[in-house]
Amino acid sequence: MMRNVLFGLISLLLLGGLMYIAADLPFGAPAVTDMDDYFIRHGQAQTGANNVVTAIVFDFRGFDTLGEATVLFTAVLGVGMMFRKLNPGEEYEND
Repeated sequence: MMRNVLFGLISLLLLGGLMYIAADLPFGAPAVTDMDDYFIRHGQAQTGANNVVTAIVFDFRGFDTLGEATVLFTAVLGVGMMFRKLNPGEEYEND
């Protein structure tokens, strides 16, 4: 019983601290830069995409997107191989 009360108090203390820290973060007020206007004005002409977000993700930052997709694919492949079920008579190779 005492452990549950202590856990609850610590959880409330941590939650209150996180809320205090988050109150100072600039949510909803991003800094306006010249790049925003550039992408909006030139995105469709340079990429042919009607959606500005699509133009940025796949054309202006295409290599970043390819790298992120590669990392995610490698992670999923690794987890899939880790939890693969062995068939009867199959063993792991120890070299």
